[in-house]
Amino acid sequence: MGRKKPLKIALPPALPPEVPDEDIEVSDEDLEFVNENVDFAGFLSTLDTHTIDKHVNRVADAKKVGEDALEAAYEKRLQKNKKKKDTEEEEKRVEVERVDALPVKSLDGKLYYRTLSEKKADGGELVDGAGDDQKDIGLVRLTKAEKRAKLKKSKKEAKRLDNEAGGEKGDEAPQAAVLALIQKDLSAEEIFESKKQKLAELGLALQADPEANIKSLKEMIQLCKDPNPIIVKLSLLSLLAVYKSIIPGYRIRLPTEKELEMKVSKDVKKMRFYESTLLSTYKGYLQRLVTLEQDPKFQHVAVRCICALLDAAPHFNFWQSLLSAVVSSISSMDDVIRKVSCDTIKSLFMNEGKHGGEATIEAVRMIADRVKALNCQMHPDSIEVFMSLSFDEDLVKPDKVDEDKKKPKYNKNNKRKNAEDPTQVLQNDKKRSRKEMVSKMREEVAADFKAAAFTPDFAEKKKMQSETLSAVFETYFRVLKHTMHSTTTSSEVNGNSISAHDPHPLLSPCLNGLGKYSHLIDLDYIGDLMNYLKRLAGATNGLIISERLRCCIIAFRVMRSNLDALNVDLQGFFVQLYNLLLEYRPGRDHGEVLAEAFKIMLCDDRHHDMQKAAAFVKRLATFSLCFGSAESMAALVTVRHLLLKNVKCRNLLENDAGGGSVSGIVARYQPDATDPNLSGALASVLWELNLLSRHYHPTISSIASGIANMSAAPGQAILRINSPQQAYRDLSLEKEAFDLQQDVVKSSNKRKKSLPNGASASTSLETDIAMSDSVDEEELSRKFCEHFRVLEEMKENERAREELARTKVALQVYEEYKQRRKNKSKKQLKTVVAQ
Repeated sequence: MGRKKPLKIALPPALPPEVPDEDIEVSDEDLEFVNENVDFAGFLSTLDTHTIDKHVNRVADAKKVGEDALEAAYEKRLQKNKKKKDTEEEEKRVEVERVDALPVKSLDGKLYYRTLSEKKADGGELVDGAGDDQKDIGLVRLTKAEKRAKLKKSKKEAKRLDNEAGGEKGDEAPQAAVLALIQKDLSAEEIFESKKQKLAELGLALQADPEANIKSLKEMIQLCKDPNPIIVKLSLLSLLAVYKSIIPGYRIRLPTEKELEMKVSKDVKKMRFYESTLLSTYKGYLQRLVTLEQDPKFQHVAVRCICALLDAAPHFNFWQSLLSAVVSSISSMDDVIRKVSCDTIKSLFMNEGKHGGEATIEAVRMIADRVKALNCQMHPDSIEVFMSLSFDEDLVKPDKVDEDKKKPKYNKNNKRKNAEDPTQVLQNDKKRSRKEMVSKMREEVAADFKAAAFTPDFAEKKKMQSETLSAVFETYFRVLKHTMHSTTTSSEVNGNSISAHDPHPLLSPCLNGLGKYSHLIDLDYIGDLMNYLKRLAGATNGLIISERLRCCIIAFRVMRSNLDALNVDLQGFFVQLYNLLLEYRPGRDHGEVLAEAFKIMLCDDRHHDMQKAAAFVKRLATFSLCFGSAESMAALVTVRHLLLKNVKCRNLLENDAGGGSVSGIVARYQPDATDPNLSGALASVLWELNLLSRHYHPTISSIASGIANMSAAPGQAILRINSPQQAYRDLSLEKEAFDLQQDVVKSSNKRKKSLPNGASASTSLETDIAMSDSVDEEELSRKFCEHFRVLEEMKENERAREELARTKVALQVYEEYKQRRKNKSKKQLKTVVAQ
C-alpha cells in the first residue's frame, strides 16, 4: 500500500494587511459618493461575517499547524462520517426472504443473508444497498453562487436526458393521441345511438300499453336534461308524440285526502296511480318546455311542442299555462314562432268542440290584456287572429213547452165519467205514470249525453259569446283611441312630418275586424265609434291615405249593418273622400282600398245630392287624367254609375257657350273647394272625357267615349263591369294583358304613308323590323297557355253541369218512384180495412 497523495486545497487569496482605523483617511468626495449611493452598498449589511471569519480562521490555523496535520484531520472526519452513514443504512436495511435468496458463507463458517434498502426505485422495487454510491463530502462548504451554478448545471443535464428519452418515443406520441381521439369519438357515438334506441323503445312501449309502462315517462323526461342538444330535441319530440297519444279525453281530478283513506279495489288503485303519474310527468314536461323556450338553441322546438299540445289537448289539465305561453309568442319578432303561435290560436277559435269555448274566451282575454300592457305596439298578426272567430248570430232562446198544456184537462163531465168508469181511470193512471217514467229517463239520458259531449247549454254559450265580443271590441276601441291620441300628439310635436316606422301597427287589422263584426256592435257604442272614425279619417298626420280611406269604408259598413236603428249624418266622410282624391299617390297608397271606397260610398249609396254627385263626377274625371290605367278605369266606372243614377248631372256633358245648362244656379266652378256641395261643379263641363277618348289604352278610350255619348259599346266586356274593384283588378299592372305594339305598328304605317317625297322609306322599314323583332315570345306563350287553360276549365265545367243534370233527373225519378209506392201501399191498406 502506498502512501496516499495529500489533498490539494485551493486556498483563498491572502488578505490585505491590517491597517488601523486611525490611519484610514476618508475624503469628502468618497463620503459624498457613499451617501448618494446608499442603495448600492446595502448588500454589505447582509453579509454573514461570522461564517467568513470562521472559515478564514480555520485556514489560517491549518497554515500554522502544517499540511500533514491538516490532512490527518480531514481523513479522520471522513472516516467518522462514513461510519455514521453505514450504521444508519444498516439499520434501514431489510433482510431478504431466505426462500428467495441463497446465503453467503464466510471463511469463519458464518452465513450472511442479503439485505435490501427500504428505499424504492422508480419501478417500485427495493434497491440493493451493496451498490449505493457515496457522495463526496467537500472539505470546504460551497457558497450560494456555487450552489446556484451547480443546481443550474444539474437541471440542464436532466433536461438533456429527458429530451433524449422523448426523442425515442416521439414517433409513438402522435399515433397514441389520434387513437385516443378516435376512441373517444367512437364511445360518444355509441352512447348517442344507445340513447336514441332507448327513446324509441320507451316511446313504443308507452304507446302500446301506457298503463303498464307509465313509469317510463320519468326516464324520458330525464333524457330532456342531457348535455347533448340533439338528444334533448329528440326527447322533447318523442314525449310530444307520446302525450298526444295517451292523453285522455277528460280532465283528470286527483282524489282528495278523504277519498284516499277509503278502501277501494285494485283496479281503482291502479287507475289512480296511472292518472297521478301521468299528471305529474306532464307537469314536469311543461315546466321543461317553458324553461327551454328561453334558450335560443331550443326555442323553435319548445314553441312547436307547446303549440302542438295546446292544439291536440286544449281540454286537459294545465291548458291555461300552455295558452299563456302561446299568447306571449304571437307578437314575436321571429316569423316562424309567430306564425306557429297564430295558427294555433286560430285553430282554437275554429275548433271550439274540443274545449267547449273556454279556451276561446280565455285566449281573447289574454290577447286584450297583452295589447293593453304593450300599449298597442305589437305585430298586426296579434289581433288578426280575431278574424277567425265565429259567432252564432241566430242564438234564439228556445220556447219552453208548457207542461200544463200537455196534461189532459178534465172538466166536470170527464170527472163524472171517470167516476162512473173506474177501469178507465186505472188505465189513464198507468199511461200517465208510464209517460212520466219515459220522460224522466229521457231527461237523465240527455243530461248524461250533454256531460259526455262537453257542450255548454244555451245560457252558458250565450254568456261566453257576449264576454268574447266585449273583449274583442274592447281591444278594437283601445286601438282606435290610442291611434287618435298618438296622431294628435305627433301633429302637435312634429308638425307635418311622418315617421318612417309604422307607429300604428294594429290599426289595419282593427279596421278589418270592425268591418267584419260591425253588425254585432251594441247600439250604445256606435255613436262613439263613428266619432272616432270621423276624427281618424280627418287626421292629417300619422296616417296614410289608405288608412284614412279605410276609416270611411268602415263607417259606411257600420251604418248599413244597423240601418234600421241609426240616423247618422255621413256628410263628413264624403268631404274626406272628396279631399283625399287629391292626396292619393299610386306608389305609396293602395289602389284596392280606393276602389273599395268608390264602390261602397258612391256606387252603392242610393241617395245622392245633385251638387255632391256633380262634384264627385268632375273630380273623378280630373283624377282619371293623372294616374295609371287601373285607377283611371275605377274612377270612370264610378263616373258612369253616378251619371246613370243622377239624370240631372248629365248636363255636364253639354258644351254650352256660357258653361253648363244650369250655370245660372252657381256663379262659377271652384276646383279648390274642400266641400263638394260648395264646389259649383254643375257650372263646369266634362272636357276631360274628350282627352280620355284618345287615351293610349283602348278600353279607357272606349268607356270615355261611351260616357260622353252615354251609350256604352256592347262589344267591350269591361264596360259591363258594375264594380270599380273588379275594374281595378282587371287592369292592374299584375294582371294587365294589354299589348301596345299593335297600336304602334298602326301609327308607324300612317307615318309611312305621310312621308314627304324627298324622304326615303328606309327609316319606316327599319322601324317596322325593330317592332317585329321586339315581340316577346315568352309573353305570347304565357297568354296562349292561359287561354287554353280557360277553355279547358270551361269544358270541365260543362261536363260537371251535365253530370249534375243527370243526377238531378235520377233523383227526381227516384222520388216519383217512392211516391208511387207510397200511394200504392195506402191503397192496399184501405182495401184491407174496407174488407
